[in-house]
Amino acid sequence: MMTNNSSKRSGQVIADVVLALQSVMQPENIATQKEILDEYSHDAWPVSALEKKMEIHQFRPDIVVTPRSKKEILGVLKVAKDNQVPIMARGLGSSVTGQSLATQGGIVLDLSKIVSEPVLSISDMTVSASAGMRGSDLEEWLNKKSLTMNFFPQSLSRSTIGGWVATRATGQLSTKFGGIEESAVGFSVILSDSTEIQVGQKPRAAVGPNLKELFLGTEGMFAVITEVTLKVYRKSEIQLSEAWLMPSVNSGIVAMREIMQSGIRPSLVRFYDEAEAQFAVPGIELNKCVLFLTHEGLSSITKAEHLESSKIVESSGGVSIGSTPVDNWYKRRFDFSAVENILASKGGYAETIEVAHNWSEIENLYSRLVKELTPLSDTVLGHFSHVYTNGASLYIILLGKTDTDEQAVLRLRKIWDAAMTVVTELGGEISHHHGAGLARQDFIAKSLGTQHELLRKLKNVMDPEGILNPGHLGL
Repeated sequence: MMTNNSSKRSGQVIADVVLALQSVMQPENIATQKEILDEYSHDAWPVSALEKKMEIHQFRPDIVVTPRSKKEILGVLKVAKDNQVPIMARGLGSSVTGQSLATQGGIVLDLSKIVSEPVLSISDMTVSASAGMRGSDLEEWLNKKSLTMNFFPQSLSRSTIGGWVATRATGQLSTKFGGIEESAVGFSVILSDSTEIQVGQKPRAAVGPNLKELFLGTEGMFAVITEVTLKVYRKSEIQLSEAWLMPSVNSGIVAMREIMQSGIRPSLVRFYDEAEAQFAVPGIELNKCVLFLTHEGLSSITKAEHLESSKIVESSGGVSIGSTPVDNWYKRRFDFSAVENILASKGGYAETIEVAHNWSEIENLYSRLVKELTPLSDTVLGHFSHVYTNGASLYIILLGKTDTDEQAVLRLRKIWDAAMTVVTELGGEISHHHGAGLARQDFIAKSLGTQHELLRKLKNVMDPEGILNPGHLGL
């Protein structure tokens, strides 16, 4: 288990760093108080949430700074480099896999206080905003102009747009509108040596690789993200939703695959196995799966896509139960309370593990994960979403209760070990969009294979002194 190495840093070193920081930013925005450092020792990873309850703060930083400008960010980076102190950029700390935890102490750079007025281009249909801006605040700002990002992670109100880039996030409507790699057309970053770079293409270029890919999903290990430019869309003219009872997991997989490979693009696709269907649509017929679909856009196109999808679903044995179950899901889709309530109870544990694979392997991956995880949890639920022409993501949700919080943490670690072992054995992706963090740390090298050595080389080039968020991505 990874532990924090900040204890190796002497009090005098920390005092010297604080003094240097006071010369580049307002002293009141520099924190070393124990209660503040304890708070920044955790994120939304269930293991971290339980350890917070137990007052175990193994990933405590030495200093937390909340800069108010890019100039101050540059100053903080110089102090970190000059003193060889690790620095971790952080948004709102909503990662559910430990991505925002400082493995070697040092400085946490909280970017959530740098928020300026977004800049909108109607002709290009893009908006540029500070990386520290809360996702829901930007969406509300756009909604007032009858626009939307069409980017809706469940953590919309708990995450920043810079965090979406750093963690390679996606949203609930990704099947039609794409993940952050599609939504973010460009962004500004600062390297560890204070070099400022703008990456992205307008709208596409054939001069070398698209260098924005260097920073997507790198968890702050390559650079500090300061501004993001995102696609925006007009509000849809019409939205049509429908829920379907499906006879089996296989029938749902076949229907989703055929929809995607026919060129139809629903905005929402969610397919629940028999166990999770009881939660998604309370009171439905037992031993049935449930498929949710939404199509949206211009009226004539949306109606045609909905009709064609319906034919495909019916040919796979689907029986419509109307739009109400999907409408109800939209009303609760940002609600975290079920998991939070379980984690708040003594000995309770809850975890969501999202992975991905090709259509040819996704059903086998689902079956193996359910088989291996059932002995480790009281309840095992599964659903598929974020679908593509060649495959899909898969969520396995684990709920249970032990006698103590200590036992709950141990159980969660066993669950992660079992799940990641299965996924790597079957050649799947160990994360679809929640990211690696510390939850998947021990399996990253095996999952990436020879790519991992290339990642290591890139890290050494981008951050030769290794001060940016060390100890993540299996490095």
